[in-house]
Amino acid sequence: MSRPGQGVMLPGSGLGFPPQNVARVVVWEWLNEHSRWRPYTATVCHHIENVLKEDARGSVVLGQVDAQLVPYIIDLQSMHQFRQDTGTMRPVRRNFYDPSSAPGKGIVWEWENDGGAWTAYDMDICITIQNAYEKQHPWLDLSSLGFCYLIYFNSMSQMNRQTRRRRRLRRRLDLAYPLTVGSIPKSQSWPVGASSGQPCSCQQCLLVNSTRAASNAILASQRRKAPPAPPQPPPQPPGGQPGALAVRPSATFAGAALWAAPAAGPTEPTPPPGAPPRSPSAPGGAPTPGQNNLNRPGPQRATGVSARASIPPGVPALPVKNLNGTGPVHPALAGMTGILLCAAGLPVCLTRAPKPILHPPPVSKSDVKPVPGVPGACRKTKKKHLKKSKNPEDVVRRYMQKVKNPPDEDCTICMERLVTASGYEGVLRHKGVRPELVGRLGRCGHMYHLLCLVAMYSNGNKDGSLQCPTCKAIYGEKTGTQPPGKMEFHLIPHSLPGFADTQTIRIVYDIPTGIQGPEHPNPGKKFTARGFPRHCYLPNNEKGRKVLRLLITAWERRLIFTIGTSNTTGESDTVVWNEIHHKTEFGSNLTGHGYPDASYLDNVLAELTAQGVSEAAAKA
Repeated sequence: MSRPGQGVMLPGSGLGFPPQNVARVVVWEWLNEHSRWRPYTATVCHHIENVLKEDARGSVVLGQVDAQLVPYIIDLQSMHQFRQDTGTMRPVRRNFYDPSSAPGKGIVWEWENDGGAWTAYDMDICITIQNAYEKQHPWLDLSSLGFCYLIYFNSMSQMNRQTRRRRRLRRRLDLAYPLTVGSIPKSQSWPVGASSGQPCSCQQCLLVNSTRAASNAILASQRRKAPPAPPQPPPQPPGGQPGALAVRPSATFAGAALWAAPAAGPTEPTPPPGAPPRSPSAPGGAPTPGQNNLNRPGPQRATGVSARASIPPGVPALPVKNLNGTGPVHPALAGMTGILLCAAGLPVCLTRAPKPILHPPPVSKSDVKPVPGVPGACRKTKKKHLKKSKNPEDVVRRYMQKVKNPPDEDCTICMERLVTASGYEGVLRHKGVRPELVGRLGRCGHMYHLLCLVAMYSNGNKDGSLQCPTCKAIYGEKTGTQPPGKMEFHLIPHSLPGFADTQTIRIVYDIPTGIQGPEHPNPGKKFTARGFPRHCYLPNNEKGRKVLRLLITAWERRLIFTIGTSNTTGESDTVVWNEIHHKTEFGSNLTGHGYPDASYLDNVLAELTAQGVSEAAAKA
């Protein structure tokens, strides 16, 4: 049946601690790299609550209830999740929701990713979707929660407002999250102390206890405050006091990373206020005894490099990641890694993680050459001039054939039967389009209500093209919402990994900041353009030049970039990639955006075809 009522834009539900002695649903969540709190499943939350009742200062082995979480441990004292195989620590929290909300009823909303797997929404989004669903709203706009998506309940789909790409979503009934009543302390105020009871002697618990010991040592060090500087001019910063600890951030440890600073010598000049503390590897500072050899600069580290040759065969080299420049290895991370591997009976050699090679060596202007077979070296796009809007009904009828006797099957847009009226009846009224009319797309043959396709077209870019929501076949010439900018391309005399005898095509995209137009999410609002100019690389072979020609076509159709929310930083109203992958890492493939990658050229050709950009389409 069609869903009555108006669409809705709902704010996220408020979080926090409800009044005491009131029943509430407990949801444990962890903080991901995009600063979003992701919920554990109800089964895992029940397991954590059971451990919490027995020992509020204990540790939770998540692999006991979920095989996919075998590497993970939660330390209830520090409220951190620890991954045993990588040493990554993430904050966790114990959050509370109303028992009548989605988690209290065991309702989970999920979206289908590119691999066909189902991913749960964040809990606040899940609750917002369920509230709109219960009120029988036909659609929901998630922009108030920071996401440029529309939820359509009739078709159970999620649509990206910029790209018009649709994904399936589903509402699943699962185990309800645990209920609790009474006064519960905030996680941040839980004490750090020794656990009561007799510890288990199994190998897993020994590993957990080792992790907790390292975590406690870090937390105790974090709480330690540097002694105040004596009142003498000029004042000395805390980092310059003997025995003080300078605090610096670390991407691997989810708290403040502690770095030992050397004691200031009697003849050493006092640093000015606000100056960073001298590191052990700085000139004039003696290395701290017992520190790992990686703390020292190149000449001092030479002995350590030669010593690696004496490492026994079979001992793994563990790269320590997230090092800033020439800074030292985090002592706590090195110690924690050693504790874990020793508990498992494994030898290890700590090494510096390799850094990605993002750019080629410097190239002189005389060595830069045009790409053979590709005219010019630059393409510019200007501000889009809006043409007179084409009638949605005329566009849809151009690509459809009327079906007199439709089959008794679902319309995949509104999920109503084709033999009945469109689910958009009463929601969308369009002159001359009856809700029971059904048509067949000419090339792929998929059938839909005519009113459903009119609604889909009206909600998109309205550029005269139509895309089949089932097979993604494109009718007409699809264009995007890429802001104005410049694309340059040329040959450089360097080779990519995997293409030793081939020069490299370098593409440079440059888009300045500007004001969003009527085709963008927030017309009239400023948009940002981070990371430009962006450099991308292709091998100068036949297939690489083919990809370049099609990328030029995609650029001219404004399909390479769009304005939306960054998956990396979470920033909204910024220029982002638009589902056509590029290689931005020149000499390595540590980030997954470099070479060698044997399937990349074929994959990007498939992505371009999905956007309606192909040699066959160009000739048609």
